[in-house]
Formats: sequence, structure tokens, C-alpha cells
Amino acid sequence: MYKIQPNTLFTGKTIKYLPVCHSTNDIAAEIIQSGTNVFEGMVIITDNQTAGRGQRGNVWEASIGENLTFSLILKPNFLKASEQFQLNVAVSLGVLDCLSEYIDEDLKVKWSNDIYFQNQKMGGILIENTLQGYQIGYSVIGIGLNINQASFPVPNATSLRNVTTNPLKYDLAALLSSLLECIEKNYLTIKNGDYETLKHRYLSNLFRIEEFHHFRKNGQLFVGKIIGIDETGQLGIESDGLIEYFGFKEVEFVI
Repeated sequence: MYKIQPNTLFTGKTIKYLPVCHSTNDIAAEIIQSGTNVFEGMVIITDNQTAGRGQRGNVWEASIGENLTFSLILKPNFLKASEQFQLNVAVSLGVLDCLSEYIDEDLKVKWSNDIYFQNQKMGGILIENTLQGYQIGYSVIGIGLNINQASFPVPNATSLRNVTTNPLKYDLAALLSSLLECIEKNYLTIKNGDYETLKHRYLSNLFRIEEFHHFRKNGQLFVGKIIGIDETGQLGIESDGLIEYFGFKEVEFVI
């Protein structure tokens, strides 16, 4: 299964398929730690992830065999530790580029790297980096995308099939191949040092940018407007005439 031949230089050339596993990110980390047969662009994919993780320590749940649940190993040693948000930008835009072939509008990246259609979540990305000195050694890019799943236990989730009202199920292998091609294209852009082009695209596709909405900080609600991100990827929110920058887990969207 997932015997694909993506049009890439290295991404997806090696695929490890596991019918069931606890977490593809954990398997990828174990492969890196073993130090043997570690290839940049290697993909670990499963049909049934029993203990998938999302941002903020949330559990990622998906119906068996209906969606894409995988991890990608990259070696971005050209990035400093302080530049690791560039990976979030490149990967989330890669996912957006792939899905944009099927969805014309209302597809956004919710900071830092969730994929939303209107106010519903279609997917999530969890990036876990290991450092070598001041540089990034390896990155494990965990991606969960709702593709063919029709119903969800929570109201703010959806899938590609639901959004496009496609009567037929999407070919997961073909989608994976396209997705890896899109991710590699954006990854090579940051490898070439063209951060500004991707940052501009990221901001133009950022969920709720330049709109006033409710957020939660330290358990307290406030109204603010997203105005952008800083060099380290912190989210800038303007509220009551003041701009504050937030790191991961420091602010919560109210949806």
C-alpha cells in the first residue's frame, strides 16, 4: 500500500507503511534515534494511529483507513533553532497548495499550522525538532488530514470529501503523492533562503487575519485583531490599541 512515485527529489522516495501504530511521529523519532536507515524525505504512514498527538497535547482522532495520517522526516540543518517556524510556514503552505487543487476558496492556515475550511478544521500539523548545537538537526513533520471521513465526534471538524461533496472516495495514495510534491517545493524554497515569499503567502492565507474576534489568554476572554507574525513565528494580536505577541499555547482562538 502507498507504493507511490512522487515527482520529487527525495520526499516520499522511502515509505514505511504500518497498518496500525501508536504514533507515526514517535516511530519517526525512534528511527532517527537509532541512527540507521534514516533518509531525508522518509515517510511513515498508517491507516490506524491509536495515540496520535496534536497541538497543545490534544489527541488526534481519525477513522481507520479514511484519512491521511503520516510523518515526514526532514533534515533542515540549514535552519537555526530560532528559524524553526520557517518549517511551519513551508509545510502548512504545502498542504494548502495541495488542497487548493480541490477547494477554490475559504481554505486557510490557522496559526500556527492547522488547516481550516471556513470555521471547520480539516487537518493539523505537529512539528517536532531535534537540535544540533544552534541548528536544527532533524525534524519530524506529523500531518493528519481529514480526507474521506464523513462524520466527526465534534462539530468543528470536516473533511475534503464533505467540503467538495464528492460522491466518491478520494484516492489516498494519489493525494499523498501530490501532497509530498507540494511540501517539497515549499521546503526547497526556504532551503534557498527565500523566506519572505513564503511569509507573504502565509500571511495572505492566515485564518482571521485583520479581523476582530474573541481570543482567550490565561483563561480570560478578550477581543483582538491578528496583525501578523514576528521573525520567530509569534502571533501578533492588536487589542485596545496595543499589540502583543504570543508564542505557542499562550493564546487560544475562540471559535
